[in-house]
Amino acid sequence: MSNIIELEERKCFDFFWKEISHTDEGFGLIRDNNMQRDMSSIASIGFGLAGIVIGCERGYITKKEGEERAIRTLKTMYENAEEEHGFFYHFLLMDTAKRYRKCEASIIDTAILLMGALTVAQYFHGKTEEYFEKIYDRVDWNWYRNPKTNQFYMGYNTEKQEFFGAWDLYAEQFMMYVLGVVSKTHPVDASIFYDCPLHKGGYGPYQEIYHSHSGSLFVYQFSHAFIDFRGKRDKRGIDWFENSVKATLANRQYCIDNPEHKKSLHKNAWGMTACDTPNGYSGAIGCPPGFKNNTTHTADGTVPPCGSIGSIVFTPKESIEAMEYFYQTFPKLWGEYGFYDAYNLDVTPEWYSDRVIGIDKGISLVMIENYRSGLIWQVVGENHYIKHALEKLEIK
Repeated sequence: MSNIIELEERKCFDFFWKEISHTDEGFGLIRDNNMQRDMSSIASIGFGLAGIVIGCERGYITKKEGEERAIRTLKTMYENAEEEHGFFYHFLLMDTAKRYRKCEASIIDTAILLMGALTVAQYFHGKTEEYFEKIYDRVDWNWYRNPKTNQFYMGYNTEKQEFFGAWDLYAEQFMMYVLGVVSKTHPVDASIFYDCPLHKGGYGPYQEIYHSHSGSLFVYQFSHAFIDFRGKRDKRGIDWFENSVKATLANRQYCIDNPEHKKSLHKNAWGMTACDTPNGYSGAIGCPPGFKNNTTHTADGTVPPCGSIGSIVFTPKESIEAMEYFYQTFPKLWGEYGFYDAYNLDVTPEWYSDRVIGIDKGISLVMIENYRSGLIWQVVGENHYIKHALEKLEIK
């Protein structure tokens, strides 16, 4: 096995283990990124909780250390973290666990946190599981649902006391349906999964792909990081794992074809996904298929390693080749926590991010471990909520 896989996995883990709050009110909150010292991301916390299980199994930490961290983090989330109807704010202040500025109460980021919490609950049981149950039971899934469309809203603005946006096409939200349909306290009907409109497209030899808006790779990865969809189909006959395989290959093929003739892109430099860029963070970086003319999304030439790494379970050979290329070619792209977020050879001077971002380290960490051992898939798959949810959603 390539040494870069082991190196990157360990360094990703180190980010989540070290970049935390140690205050009484905010203990265990994990930074959104290494540069903003006062801001935690609840999605980063979710990936970090899953990372605890990886750390225990890989021997990075002891099981006692992992369980203590999991309990104290979930205690913070239950007792101190600011929320609306059980949905946590996207970002929290590191020291206090209170809402960061005027950010939204986020359903998808809450879902990522819940999946991480479910992972440690299933692994440790005991007090960890008790805190997970309390946090999970508090989430009012129906409050966040638009009854007219039977779709979840995308965000909630506290100042205006209103929702905005909609999860109205394929993206990273499958975990929301899985968690929502089996809630003991506020369940939603399984029809919400099938009432989400689907759009098909393709690129080159890879067709019939159910795609998101911009074709950003993370949407094909995040739910798959926790839930093993391999060999399963929904009642429409859709194989969502295979859909992610095709979307990843289409992304790579677009970078190989390189229609904008960017210096940054070639067969081992691919994986267009949301990331840091020379002009700040962008969630619109992607490749076809998608809506609008997606060539605009890759036009600046920014390449994030997490895009290809996060697809390692879908395209192991191609993802490992990309990792080795990044590591061997760009020493400026490597630091304390492994790969920095992105690079760009198409600006002057060449640009290398100085950031590591929690969700990008998180998808890298969890997917590398799933590729190596299937650990997170196995732990999550043993949970009774997950088993029941897949039955209710008729994914089998």
